[in-house]
Amino acid sequence: MEFTNRGASQPAVAHPSTNNKQNRWKDGPKWLRITWVILLFSVTIVVAALTITLYLGGPKEYKQVNPDQQQAVFLTNGQVYFGKIKSINSRYVDLRGVYYLNVNQQVQPNQETDKDKAQNNISLVKLGCELHGPSDQMLINRDQVTFWENLKDDGQVAKAVTEWVKQNPNGQKCQTSS
Repeated sequence: MEFTNRGASQPAVAHPSTNNKQNRWKDGPKWLRITWVILLFSVTIVVAALTITLYLGGPKEYKQVNPDQQQAVFLTNGQVYFGKIKSINSRYVDLRGVYYLNVNQQVQPNQETDKDKAQNNISLVKLGCELHGPSDQMLINRDQVTFWENLKDDGQVAKAVTEWVKQNPNGQKCQTSS
């Protein structure tokens, strides 16, 4: 073995198969190389655009909330709550100034009224004076919301809320009972 030429530079011998591939790329038509570059660039742009679109999402649902109007939030269990949606996202709906419907049904209708026409007394109740003493805010799990909608100012619920606010300018007064 000879070790005297260790530091001397010798030309590198390329592997025949890699040299052949490089030549094929360089020897191919120029339009094919340009097409490949454009194709790779286009795919990169499409993937980046798709990633940004999925990350940022499409049209935001919270932009549909009219802050000047009341909203009705319909839940999967059939309950409906009214108030103003403060924020909404994929996890929850933040509802403030909450009202709900209370239905008082007569157990035994009067003899004068037909049994098929038993009267239901429906009233709008402000959240806050229930036994558990909730605050006037609900964070509703988004999975429990079937849909929500903006309410017109001239609808019965919006009118009832406006009337309630006029009758209670200092807010709700809960009566304590033992």
